[in-house]
Amino acid sequence: MIESKVKVKRRVALLISSVILLICIILNLMTGEYRMTFQQVWQTLLGFGDSASQLILVEFRLPRLMITLFAGIALSLSGAILQGVTRNALAEPGILGINAGSGFAIALFIAIGQIKADDFVYMLPLVSLIGGLVVTLFLFYFSYEGKKGLSPESMVLVGIGLSAALSGGALTLVSSFDKSQSEFISAWLAGNIWGDTWPFVWAFLPWLVIIIPVILYKAETLNILNTDDTIAVALGVSLNRQRVILVLAAILLSSVAVSVAGAIGFIGLMGPHIARSIIGPRHQSFLPLAMIIGGILLVVSDNIGQVLLQPNGLPAGVIAAIIGAPYFLYLMYRVRQF
Repeated sequence: MIESKVKVKRRVALLISSVILLICIILNLMTGEYRMTFQQVWQTLLGFGDSASQLILVEFRLPRLMITLFAGIALSLSGAILQGVTRNALAEPGILGINAGSGFAIALFIAIGQIKADDFVYMLPLVSLIGGLVVTLFLFYFSYEGKKGLSPESMVLVGIGLSAALSGGALTLVSSFDKSQSEFISAWLAGNIWGDTWPFVWAFLPWLVIIIPVILYKAETLNILNTDDTIAVALGVSLNRQRVILVLAAILLSSVAVSVAGAIGFIGLMGPHIARSIIGPRHQSFLPLAMIIGGILLVVSDNIGQVLLQPNGLPAGVIAAIIGAPYFLYLMYRVRQF
């Protein structure tokens, strides 16, 4: 009976969140400097819109929306994986410095090669991944405390320190950039959705198609890893192997997301926690909801940013930080209480 209630609760939560996400998507397509009605959006999507609507919606707003949605999904799922593997309620790609590592690698790549980011669309995820991996190695090395293993508190402190240092390093590199490159990296560090054309969508999509099914398949493993190591070993789980696989998947997701959407933080923190509070701690149940909530959070942040300051708007990363920072402090308080 209890299992049946959980299933019903899960379906209701997924249905309601999907409807909310659909509403946010429609509002995103309607808002902007050139406002469109719902009827205009619908007609244009069906191929019956005028040339201006077709250009604005299909060539500008739709790819931006898809990048924003994909990034929200990827960051939320990445945060859920890191929280499960490290058993750290505060683990998140931005807080742990992974996003800053990706940003520094991209800035260094542009500075050394004296190139424009738009010319290397399909290289940016790889460069971003290398930066994220290097930061993760440092993070694990400085957070490992002998028999205690990885310390959650140390991970957060080390991650914040690495994030500050690498963000400063990226800004230092800006001095060697020309005007267009400086504008790009500044917008990237602020969390501006810059990769808003179709090539970026096609560069992002395959990573999600490959990684999401793997993580959903590993949901039970995440449940086990989130318990005590002794229990996990008794159940036949290879701790080191599974942790490496899952952490690598988390870094891949966050690195690809930030490579095209900028240094956006807190989505990976809020999405999993909100989903877990609604459905419960089982990864099979809350991971799909966490992905939807992550998409909602970033799409809403982008919507608010576009409405608040016309015509250029505020970066979605700034809005996400304004929402996420108080939530982070609240979680810090709760963690200290327990």
